[in-house]
Amino acid sequence: MLDIFRGLKGLVKPHSVTIDSSIFRLHYSATVTFLLAFSLIVTTRQYVGNPIDCVHTKDIPEDVLNTYCWIHSTYTIPSAFWKRIGIDVAHPGIDKTIDPEERRYVRYYQWVCFCLFFQAILFYIPRWLWKNWEAGKISALKMDLDQGIITEAEKRQKKKLLLDYLYANLKNHNFWCYRYFFCEFLGLVNIIGQMFLMDRFFDGTFLTFGIEVISFAERDQEDRIDPMVYIFPRMTKCTFHKFGTSGEIEKHDAMCILPLNIVNEKIYIFIWFWFLLLGFLTILVVIYRVLIIFSPRIRAYLLYIRFRLVKKECINIIIKKTKVGDWFLLYMLGQNIDSIIFKEVVHELARKLGYHNKDIYES
Repeated sequence: MLDIFRGLKGLVKPHSVTIDSSIFRLHYSATVTFLLAFSLIVTTRQYVGNPIDCVHTKDIPEDVLNTYCWIHSTYTIPSAFWKRIGIDVAHPGIDKTIDPEERRYVRYYQWVCFCLFFQAILFYIPRWLWKNWEAGKISALKMDLDQGIITEAEKRQKKKLLLDYLYANLKNHNFWCYRYFFCEFLGLVNIIGQMFLMDRFFDGTFLTFGIEVISFAERDQEDRIDPMVYIFPRMTKCTFHKFGTSGEIEKHDAMCILPLNIVNEKIYIFIWFWFLLLGFLTILVVIYRVLIIFSPRIRAYLLYIRFRLVKKECINIIIKKTKVGDWFLLYMLGQNIDSIIFKEVVHELARKLGYHNKDIYES
């Protein structure tokens, strides 16, 4: 088990080449790691030990009743959550079944581990798309220029190759850049879609789950239902039918304990708040990308504050004579190669684009 969790460390360790933003990395590194870890935890609890324990009679073997109720799902009575525990009902949601239509079936528990794994795959898809579309461009252009201590001859040769590529391919990187922006937008669509997916999974109770948990503590004792117990009941009912000795059908009502829901409720309250935070940050990123696309001034300002060694005049002429795709490529390169070498590359590119200043190399 520990070896499996150690294997997840590879998703969060830093990569030698940066090809995306830190918020985008939260989608495919932290979130995928969380979801896979949760899936493993639930799987272990589900298949090691008893995920369900039902109160049985001598007429029905314990294993038979447990297996039947696990496979065919259990249920609660929503109105019973409002009744007094130990006086009107035995447990929250457990009451006599008068009308079968009143039952609220709990069917999700055997699918939680699979759903979490499927969610992890969905979060990794934008990363997979971008990795294939990026096709190792940044790694190829980096050419070990992240190592500041290299021979002058080697540095000149690699700088010339990089400059020749940048100059020869000006205004040809927009489509490459827009595909990355699309992957970031796809991450936002994925979060929103998964919130609605889980709301459907939990019969329309997930979208407000976190809000209900927060407001639960502020309500009066008589007027509140614990949302964790309502969505993830610890005690449920199960109806088992069998033939009696006379050949007639007998009905047995059993109460079942779902210890797995103690784990599920903690997992999904964390997921609710994490998705809310990640969704908010991703919305800001999408707005930020729209501003970058339509505002050359913002692109120039971002280069000013990120690469302070580069002369502002050089940045201005590059922004004036290039497009957003070239800006994005330069920004990514600046994060991957040595700052001094990057400054020299940008200054030389600005000179090729028409910037003339005898002090360009002295800054």
